[in-house]
Amino acid sequence: MKRQVSLEEISDGRLYGSRDMARIGCGGCRGCSACCHGMGKSAILDPMDFYRLGQGQHLSPKYLLESGRIELNVVDGVILPNLCMDDEADACGFLNEQGRCSIHASRPGICRLFPLGRFYEKDGFRYFIQTHECPVPNKTKVRIEKWLEQPELFRYEAYIFAWHQFLEQVGALAAGEPDEERVKNINLYVLQLFFMKPYDWTENFYTQFDARLAAARDVLDLQ
Repeated sequence: MKRQVSLEEISDGRLYGSRDMARIGCGGCRGCSACCHGMGKSAILDPMDFYRLGQGQHLSPKYLLESGRIELNVVDGVILPNLCMDDEADACGFLNEQGRCSIHASRPGICRLFPLGRFYEKDGFRYFIQTHECPVPNKTKVRIEKWLEQPELFRYEAYIFAWHQFLEQVGALAAGEPDEERVKNINLYVLQLFFMKPYDWTENFYTQFDARLAAARDVLDLQ
């Protein structure tokens, strides 16, 4: 999701690499679930999130989209899934009765990232601290790669950047297409290919994603 703000408004003005230390440690949240409330439609999911939820929680894409915990919205011209807030508590639908995450081991990438954000550049991205998001005081320094808890972090970061570039291209393609039916079909194709088509949980995610990305670029005639 593109944000029309300056880094100075939302961060400490610094950009970090995954090997850098950042003041983001909150002691395991200490029972706080503030970041799981009031997110609106901002907790956008990516294909790995669906793979990981399926593998760890044995939840099919169809179930995820019909459970009321995930919904679809247009993000920068592309239809994408996001975590859905409970109407009554304005909280993530995956919180349990104790206010703790029921899918913590399989939690989405955006949850692992928080309170960090990504600043995209020409050849990749760096991280920044969203200084106004987490209310926990006196945070401790943590190495970012440890905070993210992402196996094969280098490969994961390459995947995230490839997905970001692809979405930008699809968004530009949709924006330049005058035929609304064609735009709808492009969005349905991307949604079906990357989210609704089940992943093989016994196989490596990146291999499956790369194959789908290559197919999508070919079908949509993207460079």
